[in-house]
Amino acid sequence: MTTVFALGLGSLAPAAAQEEAEQGSMAILRGLDKVNGQSTDVEVQVGRSAEVFGLLVTLAQCRYPVDNPTGDAFAYLIIRDPNNGAQFFEGWMIASSPALNALDHSRYDVWVIRCSKS
Repeated sequence: MTTVFALGLGSLAPAAAQEEAEQGSMAILRGLDKVNGQSTDVEVQVGRSAEVFGLLVTLAQCRYPVDNPTGDAFAYLIIRDPNNGAQFFEGWMIASSPALNALDHSRYDVWVIRCSKS
């Protein structure tokens, strides 16, 4: 399934700013413990959740450019505390610009590396 999606521009974006995107079935996310510098990569299937350093990360969608499958991925993530359900983040993260819409957590960081179909 191919979808047209304009990053951050909504439906008012001119056609030149829109790029065809492919739906991925999984994403590779990287987690960082800012206190001890430890990092880990986690594969998450769309519609599933994974624990990353004590955070519950749910992947709702993952997309990547049709013309460049190894290029810039963007994923819709929901990040919560698994104990009490407190939500730390919900929204799109973009692999090439993780600071554009980042997780605001005092100890941990999570960002998107890439999406894929397998």
